[in-house]
Amino acid sequence: MENKNTLLLLSCCAPCSGGVLARLAAENRPVALLFYNPNIYPAEEYKKRRDEQKRACEHFHIPFIELPYEPQAWLEAVKGLESEPERGARCSACFLFRLTRAAEYAREHGYRALSSVLGVSRYKDLEQVNRAARQACQLAGITYDETNWRKGGVEELRRAVWKELQFYAQQYCGCVFSLRARQGEKDEKKAQKN
Repeated sequence: MENKNTLLLLSCCAPCSGGVLARLAAENRPVALLFYNPNIYPAEEYKKRRDEQKRACEHFHIPFIELPYEPQAWLEAVKGLESEPERGARCSACFLFRLTRAAEYAREHGYRALSSVLGVSRYKDLEQVNRAARQACQLAGITYDETNWRKGGVEELRRAVWKELQFYAQQYCGCVFSLRARQGEKDEKKAQKN
């Protein structure tokens, strides 16, 4: 298969993937980026993040793959967990849902392994992402590349790439529930000031 030496990298956004893409491109490592983020709300936000991710891939000459935007399927996957806090059970279900689809895609298209930048942000629990990824990859029968993309100078590189390419800076993780929680926090702070 043509992808047998290629790493498939699942990405949530350009700011999280920029440093990783820069490192992999500099090392001439075969990689393709997969954008599967049905959790992002609303559709306009999804399009902004997708377009920025495409731009990053074009900059580094890395293939960009987009799977269908399926917000209803994602809502079903996290049903009953709407009130969970960030880093809670809803995030675990979200990661597992997205990583399972990514692992299936990797297997179906002959990629050597799957990796992810879903845990790059300091707002995410890297071990929570890795647990979901290990489970998804085991189910799909594919290798999970558990590289810690926060280390080895990649974080500094991420910031430099973000600054250089002036990526759109999102204000929340992406899902409607984190957006509502963030808006609620802002409203609470405003009320405390008054």
